[in-house]
Amino acid sequence: MSYAGDVTPEQAWTVLRDEPGAVLVDVRTRAEWSYVGLPDLADLGKEVVLVEWQTYPDGAVNGRFVAELEAAGVPKDAPVYFLCRSGVRSVAAAEAATRGGWVRSHNVVEGFEGPHDEQRHRSVSGWKVAGLPWVQG
Repeated sequence: MSYAGDVTPEQAWTVLRDEPGAVLVDVRTRAEWSYVGLPDLADLGKEVVLVEWQTYPDGAVNGRFVAELEAAGVPKDAPVYFLCRSGVRSVAAAEAATRGGWVRSHNVVEGFEGPHDEQRHRSVSGWKVAGLPWVQG
């Protein structure tokens, strides 16, 4: 593993709540942010940093990901938690951030919606299923 490690959504929430400098970066697409929803960190006095790992609609890897992370003001020594839909793109994002100098990059396993159940619904695990705060639309 070339990043700081994997955490559950609940573990990420705990660190975001308890450590003032901790940052949540949502690496999903603009369409996902708009139509599926976003983690809500308002009760923590924080905002989610939004940087696409893959661009919408073509799905190409965002070649400016590290530059956009830096432009968003994410401190390189902060604990940073990367979140995607199911915990796959966020691994790649955490690895890229680590290569870019962020020394405490973590992947949020299960992501925002988690994997599919038997009916191919995303209702098994993830940020939303864990009952963590989120907003839509």
